[in-house]
Amino acid sequence: MADTEALREAKNFHEDVPMRTPGFFLRGAGSLDWGMKNRLARIFNPETARTVMLAIDHGYFQGPTTGLERVDLNIVPLMPMADALMLTRGILRTTVPPAINKPIVMRCSGGPSILKELSNEELAVDIEDAIRMNVSALTTQVFIGGQFETHSVHNMTRLVDMGLRYSIPTMAVTAVGKELTRDAQYLRLACRICAELGAQIVKTYYCAEGFETVTASCPVPIVMAGGKKLPELDALTMAYNAIQRGAAGVDMGRNIFQSEAPRAMMLAIHKVVHSGLKPKEAHELFLTLRSEESKGR
Repeated sequence: MADTEALREAKNFHEDVPMRTPGFFLRGAGSLDWGMKNRLARIFNPETARTVMLAIDHGYFQGPTTGLERVDLNIVPLMPMADALMLTRGILRTTVPPAINKPIVMRCSGGPSILKELSNEELAVDIEDAIRMNVSALTTQVFIGGQFETHSVHNMTRLVDMGLRYSIPTMAVTAVGKELTRDAQYLRLACRICAELGAQIVKTYYCAEGFETVTASCPVPIVMAGGKKLPELDALTMAYNAIQRGAAGVDMGRNIFQSEAPRAMMLAIHKVVHSGLKPKEAHELFLTLRSEESKGR
């Protein structure tokens, strides 16, 4: 018969220390369940509460975008330097090595090409296929103010509902049409609507005036979209300003893979986001790394 009293004496139950129920490091995520928090903690670095996503999903409506002609040659070598990868299931299955242990933010909307009205998107990935691909987040475009605004919002809420069933967060991407202005008033409207309707992350553009009001009024993490290709110093400055004004990270594509030195740019952006490196210092780092790369060729 077991000596239960002896076992009791040998253990330390810390009766005088109440069990802690810690919150979570990301805004708006304290009430989410364990699985969703775990996936968010893959995307966002728990030590900094920030992320550097590499966006390479442009082909879903643009075709072979400049810099993405050969993802296997141009992009796969950059993947280990990213915190997360935003891409389509086609590129994931055909081109991304399964051994690259990076969280996947899966593009789940599509339909129109650049030849048509972009806001007329449909959901294009089934939740079961997303689970098969072990994704860490789902994402879809939301066209606030666009011709098919309501339809795109409903795409997002359907994706949120599907994600909640399996503890997979949804990132809403606020799209800006040709006739819409990327000012703080519009971005506040678009981001808040996405968060109010259940998105756990919102990706949006940066604006020079009032961006801090966009991040302050959105109760979930905002990730800044990189947008069109800029000179490297300008892109680094935009990323730095966005982080300083409340963004929880950046999701950059063209400013990485269309750079003359993508690897150097990736590392410089990482330092800006996670270490707070200032733009001029980050640009100097970029130039140094670019020079080292050119010598090694």
